[in-house]
Parts: sequence; C-alpha cells; structure tokens
Amino acid sequence: MVGCGDIALRVAALLCERYTLFGLARSAARFPVLCAAGITPLPGDLDGRSSLARIAGLADTVLHFAPPPNAGNGDTRTRNLLAALSRGSLPGHFIYISTSGVYGDCNGAVVDETHPLHAQNPRAQRRVDAEQQICAWVKRNGVTASILRVPGIYAAERLPLERLRSGGPAIVAQEDSHTNHIHADDLARIVVAALRHGKPNRVYHASDDSGMKMGAYFDAVADACGLPRPPRISRVEAQSALSPMLLSFMNESRRLTNLRMKRELKVVLRYPTVMDMLNLRRPDQAPR
Repeated sequence: MVGCGDIALRVAALLCERYTLFGLARSAARFPVLCAAGITPLPGDLDGRSSLARIAGLADTVLHFAPPPNAGNGDTRTRNLLAALSRGSLPGHFIYISTSGVYGDCNGAVVDETHPLHAQNPRAQRRVDAEQQICAWVKRNGVTASILRVPGIYAAERLPLERLRSGGPAIVAQEDSHTNHIHADDLARIVVAALRHGKPNRVYHASDDSGMKMGAYFDAVADACGLPRPPRISRVEAQSALSPMLLSFMNESRRLTNLRMKRELKVVLRYPTVMDMLNLRRPDQAPR
C-alpha cells in the first residue's frame, strides 16, 4: 500500500484478515497508526528513489494511493515507484487511484471511461502522466492494472463544513457545474472489488449515482448539518471571489457513468447518492 491515508486505512480494514499488508510511510510518526490498522510499516519516500529498495519483490499486489508531487510536468513519484518495483519479482496486480479531473471540462456531458483525456490544470496533467506511465509499465512487464478515476470523496468527517460556516459562496444554479461524488467507504469497497474482479488493464469510474451540481451539494450538506446555505454569485463574480483551487473545480463540468464499475466489479454502493448519507444525519447533529 503506497499512500497510507484515509482511504488506505479503510481498505486495510476490509483486507487485513485475508492478506498480509505492508504500507510505505515517509515518517516514523505514522508507524503506530499503520500497525493499529494491521499494516506492517515500511520506511520509504516516493521523492527519494534510493529509499524504496526494500519494496522490490515484496508484494503480489500494489495499491497506489499516493498523489503526484505539487509541482512539475510529470509524476516523479510514480516513476520512482515503478522503477523500484522493476528491480525484483514483479507484482501480479497494480491498482492506481487517479482522478476524474483527467477529462477536464466536458460542459456537463455524460462521460464514460472511453472519453478522451483533456486535463486542464497542472494537477490533473500530472495524473494523466501517472496513468500513462502505469499503462506503459504494465504492458511492458505483463502486470495487470486497474485504474480507478475518482471524483470528490466525502464522508461524515469529510464534508465542507468549515467552508459553509465561513460563508463561502456557490455559483448560481443556471451557471453551475455538474459534479460527481463517492463516499469514502464505497471507494474502499471499490478498490477491493477491483482487486478481486478487475479485468486486465481496465479503467473504472469510482463514482456514485448522485449527478448533482456543486451548489446543490453545498446546499444539501448545509441543510443536513443545520448550517446556512451558501450565498450564490455569478460565474463572473466567482473569478475574484473564489480561490484558484476551488475555481479549477468549479470550471469543470461533467457527469460520470458508473455502469462499468457496477457490471464488471459487481459493486453495490452502500451510499448510491450523497443524500443517502446526509439523510442519516439530523440538523441538531452538526459537528462543532
């Protein structure tokens, strides 16, 4: 397991009774958390290729959850990981969590896994580079790969509550972008399903059925948590009112299909829509 954050820990809870798990960790301070989750920590830093020597030939399956670096034209971390794995006996299966941002803005169109990639910001371009590296590496080495393109991840503890409390605006509905979501627990289950049922060298959308616009998502979270709905502004006004990071998300609109995930990975979503999770909350239960 490479990139042992929240999703990796959720995956570990599903796998630890049937698999021996190893987790790459840059800081020893993270070791107790991994051990508690049933993961044997391995010191190593994806930004330092020489520190990765001990992972060569270690695992039958590699789950790559680590993001690219924050700068540069390519994903040097994935390049270092693949170089390290190439030094020993190769894994049989490689699963990579990518992002739906690789498609760029699709003007609200319905998008399946065959849609052309058109990443429009450096962050997404580095994800495209990682996918291309992985596809070339598995083809060259005969490894089976599953690439999961993931939209916005949410959970009870991963909601935009601080943004709502601060009064951050959303875009008026008629100008707003379509967005896509997946609950963190469902994403962990999709990773396990890809491990068990993924077809060779296949891309899957790890997305739910919500089909919401971004402002509607903020409104739904606000209502469920007893917070004020965000004020609405025009897209022109948003250019000066919102951070570049948030604008990059709001400037891209697409609706992901998830039929391939359901049919091939046999996934039944625990939270088919965002509302299925939010309806479990009461307004008087808003975290403080």
